[in-house]
Amino acid sequence: MLVRAPALRPELVRIADMVEPSSRVLDVGCGDGALLEYLARTKNVDARGIELSQAGVNASVAHGLSVIQGDADTDLVEYPSRAFDFVILSQTIQATRQPKLVLEQLLRIGRFVIVSFPNFGFWKVRLKLALSGRMPITGTLTHPWHETPNIHLCTIADFVALARELDARIDRALAVDESGDVRALSVPGYWDNLTAEGAIFLLSRTA
Repeated sequence: MLVRAPALRPELVRIADMVEPSSRVLDVGCGDGALLEYLARTKNVDARGIELSQAGVNASVAHGLSVIQGDADTDLVEYPSRAFDFVILSQTIQATRQPKLVLEQLLRIGRFVIVSFPNFGFWKVRLKLALSGRMPITGTLTHPWHETPNIHLCTIADFVALARELDARIDRALAVDESGDVRALSVPGYWDNLTAEGAIFLLSRTA
């Protein structure tokens, strides 16, 4: 029996809304398994996860989830093509060593891919960098540069360009603001790239 996890943060609720009931779901970088637990409980999905940290794996297993320890940069190649209906990568792509290859693998193994990330094009990030000359710290970029797990930060415009390079179709896109509220994101959209603190994309293969 699943142990009920704490309430989800708003971004994860929006991701969960994109997932179809009774689907096969893989959460890459699933952390403590909160999203997977929520999906299993509310949408009866076949919930699987992969997590780098042993602490995250332990917490997920304590929730009754099927989660293994693994690295998105190296271990996704082991999964068969179209093994899952939805593959989720939440607040993780910017921490991978090879984000293009990771996204390519996700599009291979899932019918749909959901990716969320902090937007380095957010106006406060631009302003702090311009005025102070130092790497900014914001609500989503919470670590100083020498401690951050983020090694490949990008803007919304950067991510859209990468998706198009990989022939991925953008089925849905949401802009996330500082309070966690979301709105439809225009693609491409200069204003969203400037005002959104983060973004959530639902992708699929064009062919």
